[in-house]
Amino acid sequence: MIHPWMQPAWTRLVELDGRLPHALLFVGPPGLGKRELAEALAARLLCDSPAADGHACDRCEPCQWRLAGNHPDLHRVVPAADAAAGAAVDGAEGEGGEAAPAKEGKAKSEQILIEQIRELQSALSVTGHHSARRVVVLDPAEAMNVFTANALLKLLEEPPAGCVFLLVSSASRRLLPTIRSRCQQWPFSRPDEAALAQWKADATPAVQALLAIGGGMPLAAERMAQRGADALLDRFVRDVSNLQAADALRIAGQWEAWLKSKEALAAGFGLPELTDWMQRWVSDLAALRLGGRVRFFPAQEGLLSALASRASVAAVSGCYNEIAQIRKVSRHPLSLRLVLEDMLLRYARSFPGARG
Repeated sequence: MIHPWMQPAWTRLVELDGRLPHALLFVGPPGLGKRELAEALAARLLCDSPAADGHACDRCEPCQWRLAGNHPDLHRVVPAADAAAGAAVDGAEGEGGEAAPAKEGKAKSEQILIEQIRELQSALSVTGHHSARRVVVLDPAEAMNVFTANALLKLLEEPPAGCVFLLVSSASRRLLPTIRSRCQQWPFSRPDEAALAQWKADATPAVQALLAIGGGMPLAAERMAQRGADALLDRFVRDVSNLQAADALRIAGQWEAWLKSKEALAAGFGLPELTDWMQRWVSDLAALRLGGRVRFFPAQEGLLSALASRASVAAVSGCYNEIAQIRKVSRHPLSLRLVLEDMLLRYARSFPGARG
């Protein structure tokens, strides 16, 4: 499925047809449908009789192999954790996916390992089974460490005949410059209102409410709603809107239990997601205090305005920067409780005269 906001890119890709480069890199924020675009292009490249709109016919023999999940010329390279979870569409890095436990009791790797690239090299050394074309979909590309990336680089520098590499990334700055330079980059950004018109008309109120906090990324909003993020958001807003410095330690304890609850775990809601919400909440506070507009929490604009009226500009700006630093270590905190206490105390002190 190609979403309306991705249609212009799809049209250009179809028009290129046989003039496609050997490696494309789809880059942009998570929640846009980059992986779906890559999968649709892979299907088209392997199809014997693409339809007039460029999509694979889903009827020819290669399409039947692909739909059955055993096309010998289609290679997907994803982290082991994603593969164990069914290789969720469009990466969703930073969106709270939980890795499935391995047989030994260890979490499966969230990286793309060098062994996977070596297996890919071996597979590509064999002549294609059906046609002259072979396709590799690698997502997310930023999950490669430097050793894995260097192994892939050799393939990109001397690609096997007829092989097209489709890399997907939501954090292209984390890729080696040499990887980026070997690919034709296709950048994507947040859809505009016109592109989202039909999506909004079809979306439920809960999904629409989560669109802003999801950074305007429609698929991210859908995933959040499916995971029950609307209830999580209600609790978050209630706690931060009434927080006093004297209550920060108590709320931190409650949030620690909250993040460990079945509700939060089922929703894939952990410290990285909570810290992200906190940073966006403070961003809206700072914007209002400086005469700007709310971006992430439009439904709470009145509440934010009241808070902004008694906030210190310097303190709110400092709080934003401090939470940005906390966010960098949110995936591997030394102590969850201490991180939460630090974040909430810094936030509460943004309001002169706050108790505590």
